[in-house]
Amino acid sequence: MLGLEYKWLVGITFVLALIMQILDVTVLNVALAALGREFEVDAAALQWVLTGYMISLAVFIPSSGWIADRFGSRRTFQLAVVIFTLASVLCGVSGEMWQLVAARVLQGVGGGMLMPVGQAMLFRAFPANERAKAGAVLAIPVTIAPMLGPLLGGVLVEYANWRWIFFINVPVGALALLFAVVFLKEEARTSPGRFDLPGFVLAGAGLATLLYGLDQGAQLGWGVPQVWLSLVAAALLIGGLIWRELSVADPMLDLRLLTDRLFSTGNLLMLCQTAAIFGVLFLIPLYLQNLRGVSPMNAGLVLMPQAVVMLVTTQVVSRAYGRIGPKRLILAGFAVQILIGVGLQLQGNNTSLWLLVGLLAVQGVAMGLLMTPVQTATFARISGAAMGQASSMFNVSRQVATALGTAIVATVLVALTERGMSTVDLRTPGQVAEVQLVEVQLAAYHGAFLVSVLFAGLGLLLTLRVRDADAAASLDASTGKPQPGEREPSETVR
Repeated sequence: MLGLEYKWLVGITFVLALIMQILDVTVLNVALAALGREFEVDAAALQWVLTGYMISLAVFIPSSGWIADRFGSRRTFQLAVVIFTLASVLCGVSGEMWQLVAARVLQGVGGGMLMPVGQAMLFRAFPANERAKAGAVLAIPVTIAPMLGPLLGGVLVEYANWRWIFFINVPVGALALLFAVVFLKEEARTSPGRFDLPGFVLAGAGLATLLYGLDQGAQLGWGVPQVWLSLVAAALLIGGLIWRELSVADPMLDLRLLTDRLFSTGNLLMLCQTAAIFGVLFLIPLYLQNLRGVSPMNAGLVLMPQAVVMLVTTQVVSRAYGRIGPKRLILAGFAVQILIGVGLQLQGNNTSLWLLVGLLAVQGVAMGLLMTPVQTATFARISGAAMGQASSMFNVSRQVATALGTAIVATVLVALTERGMSTVDLRTPGQVAEVQLVEVQLAAYHGAFLVSVLFAGLGLLLTLRVRDADAAASLDASTGKPQPGEREPSETVR
């Protein structure tokens, strides 16, 4: 290990911590039913196990850049790992529902700092022209953890105990902390200025309220008062945040970074990419289990080839990025994702599952074409000093995109199902009515799959704003020259 370059030691440390965080989320989803039986609570109470974590995450992601600049990235990252691991233990030993929810909130504190701070350290450790390799490193936990999570969660719940879904974080967290203590160096700190308390409150409350409103809207419908009141409150809070952060010298979130064309476009591309892909990933398990009668474990196996193909594609793209540039790779990624959305229209109740496996494997190619180029190009012109703030904003975009994509596809699915159900005559013979209901549900899934096409189409249009010359710092020397009609990129954003 000591013979490795420092950048790879940072990568290994971050991968370990990120696997712990992502694995925790994917394993927990499988165990929710077991938790409901254990604590004898209904679905509404159980939802707070997820919502409490999400809100806590939302509060600390925006402030993570300032915290790292003030106290040091190495210390902040170590603290995040310690908090997340300790909270995992507290989750595992919880004897009451309120204890579990409180421990999950504490987990969100660690998780909210872990990803942005770790990503900033990773991108600082790699030179700008090697950040595509850093993106390939990030692809490892992002791919492996969701692939193994449902399978591991099912095994632990069925053959061990639900508490082990949290206890498995302890050895991984301990190893990540060991690497962080032994190998990570404290980075030179910039002066972040005074703590922006109004900015902290507005950013945390605004993002948390927005994510809560989107989550509840998908579950309860958009006409419910608590949903639209949450969204109105979120709009007011975020509006106040924008005014505050643009009027102070030392903001909690440096929104001026968004004046850079490439950084602002990259954040929008991240939103389109995440919403398009996660919308499909949200729908596929529901389609397989509700319409096709596939078990949760087999549904996970259907998704596994996609993860493998994505991992392989990402490693190839990370090597080709410097020669090809981001624009063509991103265009290809969104084009492939559009084809996947169209191909999903061919899915029927009796269609071979191998066709779906093939489509999802091709989606793995789209994910690999998008992930590294979007991330690398977005940060191409960001200086090391601004990396913490930029990483915080990028991860805010990721959280909003995940919630937005899920909320929209869930809403479309429910709306199309209800509209289709209104046309079914339940007085018809049982078998005929059953066939009609299945056809209605299938048509609703087809409509919901088209949401991915819309987001991918929007991403395709936004990619036209990307200029390879603007990302010159992240490319091979001969690649970053301006193309006809392009101008020289301006200086690095600080």
